Amino acid sequence: MISIKRVSVSLVFIFMLAGLASLAFAQQPPKVRLPQASPSATVSQTIGITDISVTYHRPAVRGRTLWGDISSEKVAALIKANSVAPGAEGEGTVDGAAGGGKDFPMAPNGHVWRAGANEATKFTVSDDVVVNGQKLAAGAYSLHIIPGKEEFTIIFNKTADQWGSFRYDAKQDALRMKVKPVWKSDSQEQLSYEIPALTANSAQVILRWEKIAVPFTVEVPNQDALVRSKIDAMIAANPSDWQIPLAVGSAYFNDDKFEDAMAWVDKSIKIKETFQNLRTKANLLFNMGKKPEAIAVAEQAVVRGKAEGTDTTRFEKFLADLKAGKM
Repeated sequence: MISIKRVSVSLVFIFMLAGLASLAFAQQPPKVRLPQASPSATVSQTIGITDISVTYHRPAVRGRTLWGDISSEKVAALIKANSVAPGAEGEGTVDGAAGGGKDFPMAPNGHVWRAGANEATKFTVSDDVVVNGQKLAAGAYSLHIIPGKEEFTIIFNKTADQWGSFRYDAKQDALRMKVKPVWKSDSQEQLSYEIPALTANSAQVILRWEKIAVPFTVEVPNQDALVRSKIDAMIAANPSDWQIPLAVGSAYFNDDKFEDAMAWVDKSIKIKETFQNLRTKANLLFNMGKKPEAIAVAEQAVVRGKAEGTDTTRFEKFLADLKAGKM
């Protein structure tokens, strides 16, 4: 007869083994990082208040053929080897991840390419923009390119996160545009994205690899209206916050836009009179050459500051120098 005690011990042992097994399954293997043949990189730029970035991986030429034609037979073989279907509109997704080399180019003409290595290149923009004259909504996109003999097609696809271009779906395209590649005399070994040219409302993005440069321009139209819409939204969400209009006024003040600054500082004072906004207004009046008005507002600021329990010592020195004609 098997004793109850032995059964109990056996059950405990079984439960212990089960627990250890569950723990083993629950534990995730450690993440190991190794150097990548095509390391990741990100280039970013702010245009006004709009942020753009390109996140990509940098393959090297390594003596391989990058551009050129590829036969339909090799396209079929590559697609079969990678278990993927051809791209829409007759474009095969024979991405550079297939290897490239002496038998076929890394980024063959007429076929969708990830515009980098590993994951598809990702383009992110924080506001609506215009790319080469065409509208692109704020968001994240995968960036693909179809090389050609005379022109390249740049594609912004709504599926931002995907591996290469193997499962690229043209139905998800947000924007397509044709660009003329620029051939360079010097060769660049590793692929890069650069933003060499910047204006107040635009930036030029350039893909460079080997002897080809592929440029496109990102523009932020009606930037003043965009800034105002964001400020209005902040104020609408926080109508009793006097610090928001003061921050706007201070920003205009720093840009020497005194009239705009005064309008926003007065809005802050209207919401709530504080030492900070009165002090800012006094400084603003002084910079506008309105010394008597500056003195009057500065005196109000000192009174308000003392009532708030603020240390006004430094500002009182400013006021004394102002009255004494030292400024």
